[in-house]
Amino acid sequence: MTRRSNGLIGIWAEAQRAQNRQQELRHQAEVREQRERERTQRAAEREAARLDRERRTAYRQAREAEARRRTEELEARVAELEGLLRTGCAAPAFSAARLTEPEALEPFNPGHLGVPAPLPDPALYGFGRRAQYDRDLRAAQEAEALRQRQLAAYRQQYDQWAAARLAQVRQHNAGVAELVAALRAGDPDAVVEYFSAALYASAGWPEEFPHQVSAAYDPGARQLVLEWELPGFDVVPEVKSVRYMPTADQEKETARPATQRRALYRDVVAQCVLLAVRELFAADEFRTLESVVLNGFVDDHDPATGRRARLVLAAVTVDRAAFERLHLEQVSAPDCLVDGLGGRLSARPDQRTAVRPERTPAEVGRGVVSHGGGDDGDPDLFEMDPVEFEALVAELFRARGMRAVMTTRSNDGGVDVEALDPDPISGGRIIVQVKRYRKTVPPTAVRDLFGTVQGAGANKGVLVTTSRFGPGSYAFANGKPLTLVNGEELVGLLAQHGLRGRLGPADGAGGTGGTGGGTAASRTAGPAADPAEPADHNVLGMSWSGGVALDVCALVCRGSRVLSEEHFVFYNNPRTPDGTVRSVDPLPGDKAALRVAFDALPEPADRLVLAAAIDPEINPEADLSRFTDARIRLSDAAGAELGQLEVSDGRPGETALVLGSFRKRSGGNWDFVVGGKGYPGGLEALVQEYGIEVA
Repeated sequence: MTRRSNGLIGIWAEAQRAQNRQQELRHQAEVREQRERERTQRAAEREAARLDRERRTAYRQAREAEARRRTEELEARVAELEGLLRTGCAAPAFSAARLTEPEALEPFNPGHLGVPAPLPDPALYGFGRRAQYDRDLRAAQEAEALRQRQLAAYRQQYDQWAAARLAQVRQHNAGVAELVAALRAGDPDAVVEYFSAALYASAGWPEEFPHQVSAAYDPGARQLVLEWELPGFDVVPEVKSVRYMPTADQEKETARPATQRRALYRDVVAQCVLLAVRELFAADEFRTLESVVLNGFVDDHDPATGRRARLVLAAVTVDRAAFERLHLEQVSAPDCLVDGLGGRLSARPDQRTAVRPERTPAEVGRGVVSHGGGDDGDPDLFEMDPVEFEALVAELFRARGMRAVMTTRSNDGGVDVEALDPDPISGGRIIVQVKRYRKTVPPTAVRDLFGTVQGAGANKGVLVTTSRFGPGSYAFANGKPLTLVNGEELVGLLAQHGLRGRLGPADGAGGTGGTGGGTAASRTAGPAADPAEPADHNVLGMSWSGGVALDVCALVCRGSRVLSEEHFVFYNNPRTPDGTVRSVDPLPGDKAALRVAFDALPEPADRLVLAAAIDPEINPEADLSRFTDARIRLSDAAGAELGQLEVSDGRPGETALVLGSFRKRSGGNWDFVVGGKGYPGGLEALVQEYGIEVA
């Protein structure tokens, strides 16, 4: 019994020890797991802290780098202003040769047509394959004959193109030669045109500097008299440096000392005057000028009167001999202008303290171009001499950075001005026609311009007028390399580039006057002021899927004929004369919108046609196959939705579509009828069907 008991106790004790070992092992495993979790957590926290430090460091470094970049830009700007004269003197001088085009044409390159068709090798044809060789030989001879015919036709096309292009270049260069001949003869208009072009074309001026000039030439004294606009005081940076403050997490700007800023601006004014005189004498390759009179001005508020005025800050009269003795790269500009040349320089140009001007263009004679200073001094474009008007348009193109010359008055082929845009991507040769009309320019003029552009092989045509264009003209120009500039847009462009002109008398009687807005590329040109408009109206919001860009338009019609061209509402005529139909900004979810006062539509109107056409500027190659899920959302004047009108989807090959029409029923109610007729010819074809003359 004792042995057996001892045996059982031993077994039990061993089991207990095994259980204790298992518990110890589990405890050790749990301890290890806990320690591992703690190590992992500490490692994650250290990594997060490291990433946070790196993120904060990277953020601080980025902000510090941005502050340094801004400081470097400010320092570079100041260095540019301080070295304005040196940089300008290093730029190449303007010359008449820069107006000419080279006669060298791209040589004829036949490409694959220059490679003869290979003939079969008899040695590769064994016994019994004579018939196969004969067939292959005939095929090769036919291929060679076809190649030679294609090569001859291609060569003929090239020769025709080369002859036409060479004739264009020679005609252009003949116009330049005519200008040079007039320049040599001392013709005042030619002198002013040439030297104004020299100032505009100079590469020595910072891009944002003004390029506005008024000039006249005294042939007796061989003296060119100019007024040249100077940059304003804000051209000198007000901030000297920028530093990042990490504790406040913001940039701190250090102001440039007022004395330093004033001194630098005065130096810039003097440099601008000297550089302008240098550009004129450097461009005078025919020794036309004996002396130059230059008044540098700013167009600003006169501190004495508070009225906007032309304030002369520097003035000088320089003869050629005295100027050629100077070494402009090494002079102090203010000292050179005042002491070396005897000119006048404002003591405080920053406060617009004016000096007495030298001789002015008005004292010499007619100035070809001048900076606008109010309606009282702006020439009436309607009354301007036709040649002067063409010269003004040519000057506008030069002010936009292009080379432009007036064509000869005889046999100009409908071309008044030729311009060359130097932009390597969007530039090229531009044909400009000028129409000084009071009535709407007919679509035939636009059609004739397009024919001239095609015949001349130009990249683009521009029609400039003092009046306006009708929808037919815009519809014809739609999608073609044509730009139409109406009278209001022309006045706006002139003012934008420092030239002068108004439409009609200065008091507004009989003309639009002022400096009406818009640019040649504007798609929202229209009346600047609206008469009283009906308060009771509906809004037609249009949307569609497919990602295609469309122009949505409306025609107020009697039956299938539009009441007039002014009742065609589209991107260049955003409203009818009475304001009953007009384009408005779309609400969220819509892509286009029209506001319509149905009850106030003209009495003869019984139909309002809605249409859409591909926008050729955004999607020139698109059609209406992607015009899907379209609808018209009808809302009241308060914006509450009244219902949705479904319209048909577009179809491949079509570029314009009638969405539908509202038709007036007995009792004055208007019903909507779904459209769906498409037009492969675009907006031009669509509006012709409703009686609008396009060509």
